[in-house]
Amino acid sequence: MPIMLPSDLPAYDILDREGVMVMSEDSASRQDIRPLRIGLLNLMPKKIQTETQFARLIGATPLQIDFSLIRMTEHQTRNTAPEHMDAFYRPFSEVEATGETFDGLIITGAPIELLEFDEVNYWDELVRIFEWTQTHVHSTFGVCWGGMAMINYFHQVPKHALDHKAFGCIKHRNLDPSSPFLRGFSDEFVMPVSRWTEIRRAEVEAVGLSVLLESDETGPALVEDSCHRALYIFNHLEYDSGTLKEEYDRDVLAGKPINVPANYYPDDDPSRTPRNRWRSHAHLLYGNWINEIYQTTPFDPARIGLEKTDWRRILEP
Repeated sequence: MPIMLPSDLPAYDILDREGVMVMSEDSASRQDIRPLRIGLLNLMPKKIQTETQFARLIGATPLQIDFSLIRMTEHQTRNTAPEHMDAFYRPFSEVEATGETFDGLIITGAPIELLEFDEVNYWDELVRIFEWTQTHVHSTFGVCWGGMAMINYFHQVPKHALDHKAFGCIKHRNLDPSSPFLRGFSDEFVMPVSRWTEIRRAEVEAVGLSVLLESDETGPALVEDSCHRALYIFNHLEYDSGTLKEEYDRDVLAGKPINVPANYYPDDDPSRTPRNRWRSHAHLLYGNWINEIYQTTPFDPARIGLEKTDWRRILEP
């Protein structure tokens, strides 16, 4: 929660520049509170695992969250029981038809990254979703392939195929400690990476976007797109302790060429139990995102997408 200070107090500007959450007395006196509506467009094959991972992170705040699960309209999953999908998920076409709005939307990754975007069988609907977020979602968070798809659609930033899978717990640098999304982040930390493609920093910066987190080994990890009220993360802070192990074991069993995930098992020994060294930063990132939404989203849900003010500033009535 933000600290309330008089806006003319010198400490207000100092703390604001440092990224500390501050709120003026005037803004605080006019602030209303309601549950935040957060949607999850789940493109991952293991729906239950993925929805649990994200629900754990966005639910770990003192704010009330109304969590909605969304699926592509025509695409049918082969890895989750139809009964689960029918009971808990709504197709996007139904969500779109209601005209409802969301304070936040997470668009997950998908195991299709080596396909060209327009070769994905639900690409046309996904493009419609991207456009819909601009009028019906206050802040969108694209994850891994979802983030690559969004940055490509909105800015034509390409993804590049790798000659081997970027796989493991990779060291990353915090490039903008004053960013409200990185409050509490260490200068360096490890993050799970699992992908066959990459986004390049020079191409991100060439379109005017800010890289917030980066690795020497795997490139940009977190990009802010304030124009589209979006964040793009190309790695997997949401992963459970054993998710990389599941992926490694699956590929080994299938006889696919796969490197042991780097810096994941103790002494890089797959027979040993992996250790989670990213959990705290996962909670920080998604908690910070939820907090920014809480501070900036219109109280009237009907005004979501209509506000033209900087989405990272508290909106005046």
